[in-house]
Amino acid sequence: MLKDLSEGMREAVERLRRHPAAGVDLFHHNDSDGLTSGAILTRALERAGFSVRRVCLEKPYPQLLKKILAPEGKIIIFADFAGRIAPLIAELNNGRNLVLILDHHKAVAVDDQQVFNLDPELFGMRGDQEISASTTCYRFACIMDQANRDLAVLAAVGAVGDGFFLEGKLTGPNREAAVEAVAQGSLAIDTSDCGEAYFFNTPAGPIHCDQMGEYLDTLGGAGYSGGGPEMGVRVCLEGFSREADSMVADFRDVREAAFSREMDRIVREGMHETAHIQWIDIGDDFRPMGVKMIGVFLDELKSGNLVDSGKYLAGFMKIPGVIPGLGEFVFNEVKVSMRVPPAMEEGIRAGTLPGLDTFLPEATARLDGFSDACHSLTAATTVAAGRQSELIAEMEKILSNED
Repeated sequence: MLKDLSEGMREAVERLRRHPAAGVDLFHHNDSDGLTSGAILTRALERAGFSVRRVCLEKPYPQLLKKILAPEGKIIIFADFAGRIAPLIAELNNGRNLVLILDHHKAVAVDDQQVFNLDPELFGMRGDQEISASTTCYRFACIMDQANRDLAVLAAVGAVGDGFFLEGKLTGPNREAAVEAVAQGSLAIDTSDCGEAYFFNTPAGPIHCDQMGEYLDTLGGAGYSGGGPEMGVRVCLEGFSREADSMVADFRDVREAAFSREMDRIVREGMHETAHIQWIDIGDDFRPMGVKMIGVFLDELKSGNLVDSGKYLAGFMKIPGVIPGLGEFVFNEVKVSMRVPPAMEEGIRAGTLPGLDTFLPEATARLDGFSDACHSLTAATTVAAGRQSELIAEMEKILSNED
């Protein structure tokens, strides 16, 4: 199926080259996969002679899309999100701009000459197993110019950061990017009975890709409103620096203090529970960190003894009204992130348990909420503030087959 995706990418590259605009507006996600995606595309586009205006988003909320797509005659690229909302993007764009979507989440096809949805999920590939957004962007960059093959290590770092492995190893195009990076000398792979460990080779020595992923996630998530995403892309393209290390240390302190407070509260008060779901609502207690951090917190929580290993895990966080790089907006909405305890993961992969992407988007739609980036093991949507309990109830109806 990759051949068909490559053909779509080649057509998009030709449209990109023929477009009269000299610059590209690039919007990318703020986790390690999104930051490496942003770095790969920035380098590839600049090599091709484009100027790049880069804005990091936690989610492409409809309010933001209206502003982003309002101008005319632009080249706009979305990376590591927007695959599911391509029809909405086409509607809001109304043919004004050339739009490219390089995502790897569940996607919806669109028939629009100005919108290219280059999400591998539409071409028979699994975005939660074999191809990350960073690898998708890397494939696109290589079609632009084979000189961009030197960006393979960033594709591998993003793939490892997203954490989707089979038997402890990267697979499919993710693994192909890693093997290419090894051949270039920028990556090393250690094999064990548990799978593989991946190391990013730097002038100061090898760094475990898990550690680099956490480093980038900290910049992009905990540091979202404090210049962290921009520094994250700089680290990808220019290497580590004392300034970046200092920022990461400060953001880690903020994160650990906030997570410790919430863990203590759960110990004291427990979580809300229904038949299939356990959930928390932190309001804006994690500010000034980005809303991605509710998902990061759930990642830490899901493997501990404070959760029921047989129930889905959900967390709500209020969406702030200021988006760095775009300005002030009125949301009055909350983000819900969901994760799966380790004991349930194999059942979801085997198809004996429902994946998050099979019920969270549907429940969200029933409440007129917003869904975009959802996988089977990790997912997030938004609903109006005050409707948290209603969303849980709608998910329970779906999971209990009460409809």
